Amino acid sequence: MKNIQISPSILSADFSNLRTEIKRLEEGGADMIHVDVMDGHFVPNLTIGPPVIKALRKHCSLKFDVHLMISPVHKYIDAYADAGADIITIHPEATDDLENSIKKIREKNKQVGVSLNPESEIKLILNLLDKIDLVLIMSVNPGFGGQKFMPEVLDKIKNLKKIQKEKKLNFDIEIDGGINFDNCKSAIEAGANILVSGTTVFRSNNGDIKKNINLLKLK
Repeated sequence: MKNIQISPSILSADFSNLRTEIKRLEEGGADMIHVDVMDGHFVPNLTIGPPVIKALRKHCSLKFDVHLMISPVHKYIDAYADAGADIITIHPEATDDLENSIKKIREKNKQVGVSLNPESEIKLILNLLDKIDLVLIMSVNPGFGGQKFMPEVLDKIKNLKKIQKEKKLNFDIEIDGGINFDNCKSAIEAGANILVSGTTVFRSNNGDIKKNINLLKLK
């Protein structure tokens, strides 16, 4: 079993002081930084773009786990790769040619992630799993932080884990959406090894990030 990693979402951070917030995550034991990019089109919200990622990159040594909720995504891959993303995760529905977009991310020497919304089926990526480093399972409908966890997606993770074993593949399984101390164990038991969490990491236990990260890892 892979080590459990925590990728805190800066969607829940203090946007007026992101440099300090990222430093707090680094010092608190975060494994990577999850950056939610939303365009107001593919999802009903707007967040940050490449200039912000580029500005933060010089102040953090952790991986930037960049989740692109934008459409059409293909033409923006270069910009986010050049800004400092280490992992670039895209949605099958946001590109006309998923295999070509995966290839483009790989050509930029970045890790490739593909995200499945709650209603998106594994069959969308089944034939491309050997080309993917990470599958991100959304446990809320993407667009806003602080939503309630959808436990029905756990079966999708279990099925994905089964396929992974059968095909002898080694991609990470990440889960994002409403992850907290009550459901993290279920997510891990289902097969997820990377947990994205925003509100819980930043606001639980009076903002004790180190404690919150350890609790999510079941330590």
